[in-house]
Amino acid sequence: MARKYNLYQVDSFTKEKFTGNPAGVISNADGLTDYEMQKIARELNNSETAFIFSSNSSEYDVQVRFFTPISEVPICGHATIAAHYVRAIENELETSRIYHKTGAGILPVDIIKENNDYKIIMTQGKIEFGEIIDGINKEELLKALKIKESDLLDDYKIQIVSTGHSKVMIGIKSIETLNTLQPDYSALSKLSEIIKCNGYYIFTTDSKESDILIHGRMFAPSIGINEDPVTGNANGPLGAYLVHYNLVKHNNSLFRFKAKQGEAINRPGIIEVEVKIEDNEPIETKVSGNAVIIFKSELLLND
Repeated sequence: MARKYNLYQVDSFTKEKFTGNPAGVISNADGLTDYEMQKIARELNNSETAFIFSSNSSEYDVQVRFFTPISEVPICGHATIAAHYVRAIENELETSRIYHKTGAGILPVDIIKENNDYKIIMTQGKIEFGEIIDGINKEELLKALKIKESDLLDDYKIQIVSTGHSKVMIGIKSIETLNTLQPDYSALSKLSEIIKCNGYYIFTTDSKESDILIHGRMFAPSIGINEDPVTGNANGPLGAYLVHYNLVKHNNSLFRFKAKQGEAINRPGIIEVEVKIEDNEPIETKVSGNAVIIFKSELLLND
């Protein structure tokens, strides 16, 4: 007997097909093995594929697991948006809050129904500020990115920040520099082994668009993603970083901004980020966005 799985391709952080960040989604993943999930993710070859499992606990509604083409990751922003967009459509959900179990813990997801469509708001995991990249590691990083010390934003530390899946935050002065980056992926992968962080988020505040604060690019070659088009798990931590270092104005309660990513690879998308603040420190991040289904298919696997 063949097992049947609902397979979707979804573009996240956009409403325009073939832009934003593509994710695979299997909406009825019960029965799949780790080996099969890894093979499916490799076949689809998106930066991540999300697998939705039934819950066996009153603590959460569903479990979601995330695979890149070469490994499982604890959580993924755009694939979370994609997974819950698909689930909202399949189940014709109203505006509601659900909880999903992920590798970063049990976290809330808000489903907002508007104009017969859905916007998905993902609450991210615990904010953690990791190692500041300096000395020889900083030299290797700049060499791998092919940029100079003078390209960096003044007073912006290069630091690992996580809200469930860590990224290195690297602020640079110019959007032109950002959009012409051609990193040495092999060198970035080697550095990832040393600093124990696989994602590099290069961002700038040099925006020509009044409603966009940040433009960025994210590279994670060590997990099979040379460049990720639009990254929830980079922009959420960035929001926490900007508040922590007092690099933005806020009301000591909430800081909101929009980030645009993917322009350099013709897959632009927009992420809305919200940072909850207490005593001038970030305590919670949320990222939200739209999505659009590119195709739905059926995957048959023989027992």
